[in-house]
Amino acid sequence: MQVLLDTGPWVAWIDRSEKSHIACTDWLKTFHGELFSTEAVLTEVLYLLNYSYKAQSAALDFALTGVVSMIPSSIESLKSVKRLMRKYSDLPMDYADASLVVLAMDLGIENILTLDRNDFGIYRLGKKGYFSIFP
Repeated sequence: MQVLLDTGPWVAWIDRSEKSHIACTDWLKTFHGELFSTEAVLTEVLYLLNYSYKAQSAALDFALTGVVSMIPSSIESLKSVKRLMRKYSDLPMDYADASLVVLAMDLGIENILTLDRNDFGIYRLGKKGYFSIFP
């Protein structure tokens, strides 16, 4: 199974004080497949870990050790991100969310690991419909 990784679960895995830490950790222990994310999401994760070198280092290790594959942006994907942010400006859609939706459409991935059920329950994947949201 291929799954996109959003900011919330990534932070929850590292920060044991997060209320979703156990649910996200339990999900990861039973997951068999590939996780994908974007640098925009990683930037949010590092920011939310509040300048703690130890926590930020753990977050970077997820990418460096291959737990999550980081997919870089292209000029075309950034154009798509901008279109989506305009389309969902009433929410509003942030850059990290838009980068994940574009990545989903580019890779054909319909599964996302997120704590943001409200927004990802609204975002459309073109003609494919909606995301399957975990945990």
